[in-house]
Amino acid sequence: MADQGTLATRWSQYLNRFHARRAARARPATAFVSSPEPRTIGSYARGRQLSAGNYMFAGSLVQTPGTSLWQITPPDAMFEAELHGFAWLDDLAAAGDAKARSCAQDWLWEWIALYGDGKGPGWTPDLTGRRLIRWINHALFMLSGMEGNASETFLRSLASQTLFVAKRWEATAPGLPRFEAVTGVIYAGLALEGMDAHIAPALRGLERACDDQIGEAGMLPTRNPEDLLEVFTLLTWTAEALIEADLEPGPAHRTAIERIAPTLRTLRHADGGLARFHGGGRGLEGRLDTALAASGVKASKPDGLSMGYVRLSAGRSSLIIDAAKPPSGAASAGAHASTLAFELTSGRRPLIVNCGSGATFGAEWRRAGRATPSHSTLVLEGVSSARLGPDGPQSEWLVNGPKSVPIQVSQASDGLRFEGRHDGYAARFGLIHARTIEMTFDGRGIAGEDMMLSMEPPDRRRFDTALDATGLKGLKFTVHFHLHPEADAELDMNGAAVSIALRSGEIWVFRTDGRADITLEPSVYLEKSRLKPRASQQIILTARAMEYATRVRWSLARAQDTPIAIRDLAQDSPNDQDT
Repeated sequence: MADQGTLATRWSQYLNRFHARRAARARPATAFVSSPEPRTIGSYARGRQLSAGNYMFAGSLVQTPGTSLWQITPPDAMFEAELHGFAWLDDLAAAGDAKARSCAQDWLWEWIALYGDGKGPGWTPDLTGRRLIRWINHALFMLSGMEGNASETFLRSLASQTLFVAKRWEATAPGLPRFEAVTGVIYAGLALEGMDAHIAPALRGLERACDDQIGEAGMLPTRNPEDLLEVFTLLTWTAEALIEADLEPGPAHRTAIERIAPTLRTLRHADGGLARFHGGGRGLEGRLDTALAASGVKASKPDGLSMGYVRLSAGRSSLIIDAAKPPSGAASAGAHASTLAFELTSGRRPLIVNCGSGATFGAEWRRAGRATPSHSTLVLEGVSSARLGPDGPQSEWLVNGPKSVPIQVSQASDGLRFEGRHDGYAARFGLIHARTIEMTFDGRGIAGEDMMLSMEPPDRRRFDTALDATGLKGLKFTVHFHLHPEADAELDMNGAAVSIALRSGEIWVFRTDGRADITLEPSVYLEKSRLKPRASQQIILTARAMEYATRVRWSLARAQDTPIAIRDLAQDSPNDQDT
C-alpha cells in the first residue's frame, strides 16, 4: 500500500511538471475580456508588515527587510505553498500605498522570471487556481504604471497557467483543493481572451464537485468548518463572475450555495467567528459575514444538527457541539478526536474553546491538537476517543473512533437541552460517554452532566476486566474545559468553583457537584495566524469510574450582578485578532 501510494504521488508530480512546462511553452495571444471587481478581502496590517519585510506565512515569521519573497529560504512546505498561492496579494492590495504596490509588482514579475517556465513548487493545480484568482482580481493594481511589455508578460503567464490547470484540475484531491483549481479555470476563462473554451468543461467539473462533495445538509466530508467557508466563498465568487458575464450558475452550483449558507450560520459563534473543529480555525476576520451577505441566501437552520454539529443559542451566548462521528477514510486526514466537545462564546468574547489545529507549529503540535485531551470534552484513562492509523499512507487517518453517536435536541423546562453519547471507549473499556448540556432561555446559564455508562453484558465484562487491571481503584477520567487566552480564571470559594473574567466585564462562575476534583491547569490555544502557541488555562474535573454508571455534574453561569446587556467597549489589541 505504501509503495502504491508513493508511486501514485510521484506519477502525479511528474504529470504536473510535464503539463506545466508544456503550458509554459504555449504562446496564446490573449487580453482581458473583462476586469472583474476584486472580491478577495485582505488585511491592511498584514500588507504593511509584508512591505516592511516581515513575512509571516503558515505560522512562521521570516524578517528580512529589503529582501524579495523569492530570495528567502522557506522554513517548511506550508510556508512555501502560501508564497506560491499569492493570497498575500490581497493584503498588499488592502494596504494600497505606493510601497505595497511596488512590492506586489516586483514579486509577481520576479515569480514569472523564476518559475513562469513551468518549474518550481508552485505548479500544482490547487495553488495555480488560487494564484489565478488573485492575479485576475488585482490585475489593475498590478498593471498600474507598468510598461506595455510588462502587461504582455503578465497576460502570457496567466494564459499558460490557465492551460495548465485546465489539464490538471481533475487530479486534485476532493474538497477545497478541487474547488480552488476548477474555480480558477472558470475565473480565467471568463476574464481572458482565448480561454473561453475551458469554461464549459470546468463548469461541468464544478457541478460534479458540488454534487459529490456538498451533501444535502450543506456539509463537506472533512467536517472542517473553515474549509466549508473557503469552498462557499469560491462558489459565491464564481456565481457572481458568471452572472456578470451573462451566464447562469448550474443547478448543483446554486443548490450548494443554498445548502451551505444555513450550515455556516449554524457554525457561526456570537462573535462572528467559526467553531474551531477538525482542523479549522475561526476564519479570516470578516470573511464569514461578507460571504454570507454576498450569497444572498437568507435562510438559517433552527438550533439542531448541521454538518454534525449542534448549536444552542440564546441571549448573547452561542454553544456549538461536535455531535457526530469523526470523518473517516481520506477525509479524516486532518480530523480530530473531538466527539461531544463544545465551544461557548458570550457576545464578542470566546469563553470555552478547543485548543485548535497545531499544524503550523510542526508535526508534534499537530498531533497533540488532534487528540481528545485538546478538546473541551471527557477523556478516559488519558487516551483519545479515536486514534491515528498505522504507518503508511493511512497514518494520518483516524481509526477506531466512535461508531454510534445518537443525539437529541429538545426543549428543557427553562431553555434548550442537548443529549448525546458516543461509544469511542466501549471496545477498550466497555464504557460509553454520555453528555447532557442545557442552556437557559436568556443564555446566562449552562448546566451539564457527563456520564460513563456500561450498559450491555459484553460491555460490562470489558469494564470489569479493565477495573480489575486497576486493582479496583477505578478508571480515571477527566473532563476538560479549555479557556480562551483572554479569559482570566482563578479558583474561588476555597477551590469549589472557578471565576472567569472576560474583557467585556462579564464574570462567569464554573461549579461542580462535588463528585469530582476541580483544578485549574495550563493549556494552549493553537491558531495558525500566530507565531507560536498562546498560553491559556483549562478547568479539569477528575473522577474515577467504579461502577456501571458514574456521573459528574457541572454548571457555568454569569455572576448575578452581571447586567443583561453589556456595552463591550474594550478594544482588541493587534494580537487579539487574526493577522
